[in-house]
Amino acid sequence: MSGAFPEDTSALDAWASAHVEGWRGPSSAKKFAAGQSNPTYLIDAGSGRYVLRRKPPGKLLKMAHMIEREFRVLKALEGVGYPAPRALALCEDEGVIGTAFYLMAFIDGRVLWNPALPELEREDRRPIYDAMNEGLAKLHSIDVAQAGLADYGKPGSYYARQYQRWTDQYRASETAKIEDMERLIAWLADKVPVDDGRVALVHGDWRIDNMIFDLKSPRLLAVLDWELSTLGHPFADLAYQCMQWRLPAGRYRGLGGVDREASGIPTETEYVAAYCRRMGLKAIPDWTFLIAFSFFRSIAIHQGVYKRSLDGNASNPELARQFGESLPLLARVAVEGIEGENNRSA
Repeated sequence: MSGAFPEDTSALDAWASAHVEGWRGPSSAKKFAAGQSNPTYLIDAGSGRYVLRRKPPGKLLKMAHMIEREFRVLKALEGVGYPAPRALALCEDEGVIGTAFYLMAFIDGRVLWNPALPELEREDRRPIYDAMNEGLAKLHSIDVAQAGLADYGKPGSYYARQYQRWTDQYRASETAKIEDMERLIAWLADKVPVDDGRVALVHGDWRIDNMIFDLKSPRLLAVLDWELSTLGHPFADLAYQCMQWRLPAGRYRGLGGVDREASGIPTETEYVAAYCRRMGLKAIPDWTFLIAFSFFRSIAIHQGVYKRSLDGNASNPELARQFGESLPLLARVAVEGIEGENNRSA
């Protein structure tokens, strides 16, 4: 079966009728433009609207596109009352639509794609960031044993393991030598912090466009895209979001160059301080490493997406190509951050 979603959804309807309470066909599927890793579809059925996440077609990198893990963590989050879509059913039979997939509840709300929040008034922007900050602190405060996720990852040595994993993933999908990425990889190897014992459920891709907010208030209704979630170090999520803020505005949907005071958006220092207050922390150590590591990991992810576009199985080929074009810039911004810190320390 090809990678395209089957026009005839009768097989999906038959399977869902047996596994999703109340399902009634016929159904139709419309692909969301977002979702570079695991293609995501809006499903309109006789019984209502649903969302379907599937693995992409073709040869996949080891440990990538693990929708089974996504399904498991969504079920666990429902059990502890964390805002996330309700997981309905997992199908590992590739004969139904061509790849494994799962169905989850549709949530009616706002997705805010640009962290600068140009569609909002100034006074409405800070509350959105505060809701994200609160959601992150709540995530990292979940008792993983109580949630049934004590074995969801390997506790300890998170950064050392992640450094090796993403270096391997990057090498497996590398299409051209990027000198700044080589510098970044070498610098990180010597700066991996000693494990401090902190372990939490981490999201892995904590950014504003992976969230759904209430239509009329800043309330966070659901956090999306849990593919990269694991047991890890909580500071990685915090730095990953702040990494995105350092990217150029416009095409890269970053906050670089945006006047935070004029826009009503908190500064990085304010955002980190709010997280520390919520978590009872005095400060976040090794911040330069955490930001550089976030860029490294993001580049490795984008490189994998770009490689899939060259192989003909990207979810959004045009966006995947843009990811490929952005890799040198991401690496340059990361290296400039390291060099700037070195100059301040000299």
